[in-house]
Amino acid sequence: MNESFENIIPMLRRFAYSLTGNTADADDLVQITFEKILSKGMPEDVETIKWAFKVCRNVWIDEYRSRKVRQNATQAPELQEQVTVESSQQQQSQQMLAKVNTAMDTLPQDQRSILSLVALQGMSYKDVATTLEVPVGTVMSRLSRARNTLLNLVNPQALGENA
Repeated sequence: MNESFENIIPMLRRFAYSLTGNTADADDLVQITFEKILSKGMPEDVETIKWAFKVCRNVWIDEYRSRKVRQNATQAPELQEQVTVESSQQQQSQQMLAKVNTAMDTLPQDQRSILSLVALQGMSYKDVATTLEVPVGTVMSRLSRARNTLLNLVNPQALGENA
C-alpha cells in the first residue's frame, strides 16, 4: 500500500497545486489528504489514485476554500515570475505559462479541478466523473467551458481569427 502511495504523490501534488496555486499550501493539502486516508482507511473496492484525488478535493473544499487561500496565493511573491537573462524562446514560454497560470486562477473551482484532472493528470472523463461524483456529461461541459475560457484569456485575438 505504501508503494502505491509513493507512486501517486507527484500526481497528487500537481493536482493540489492546481487547486491552491501555492507550493506550500499544496504540500499541506497533500499531507492532510494522506492523514485522512491513513486515519480513516480506504474502501477496498476503489482505486488508490481515484480515492486520493477525491479526498484531496474534499479537503480543499472543506478547509482551504473557506479560508480563501487561492486569493492570497495569487499575490504571494514566490509566484511572481523572476526576470533573468534567458533566450527569447524561454522567456516566451515563461510568459505563456504565467498567462495560463493566471487564467487558471480565474476559472471556477469545478472547472479548474476537472481541467487539472483531465489535462494534467491524464484521467479519462469517466474516471473524473467517478472521482468527483458528477455525470460524464457534466465533466465534458465543464471541461469545454474551462478550455474556451482559458483560450479567450490567454489569446483574446483567437476569437477574431476563428470567426
